[in-house]
Amino acid sequence: MTSADSREDAAEATVTASRALLGIIARSMVPALEQVSLPQFRVLVVLASAGPLRMGALAERLGVNVSTFSRMADRLVLGGRVRREGNPDSRREVILALTDSGHELVRSVTDQRRTLIAEVLARMDPGDRDTLNDSLRAFDRAAGEPAVADLLILGL
Repeated sequence: MTSADSREDAAEATVTASRALLGIIARSMVPALEQVSLPQFRVLVVLASAGPLRMGALAERLGVNVSTFSRMADRLVLGGRVRREGNPDSRREVILALTDSGHELVRSVTDQRRTLIAEVLARMDPGDRDTLNDSLRAFDRAAGEPAVADLLILGL
């Protein structure tokens, strides 16, 4: 097998594995999507990872217009997932922060995702799990840190 064939086989195996992971991601999101929309969940994920943000900065990270985003923020505030705070450095700016409820929703999706992945890993031979662990770490190093915008489309 040539190096090009090996890369092609590895690419195909990775694409197939990514479909399996997307299935796990989708199943982990089902309960959350009964409570919030996918775009709303994206907001919660960004706030969970970045902490409180100015409304304009959050809209920019999400790649949406501030006026469009304002309506979404209103719904999240009404739903008790996000709270508005004044910016101590500028009274004109509004900061959005997760509430305990917002944190809990993101945590529950993440925990469910870990559980579903652990179930798959439990069905694997221990040696294959070790190989997978090493391979995924090498893949992660080669791929580098994904941009937030690349992850947000999936609510990650």
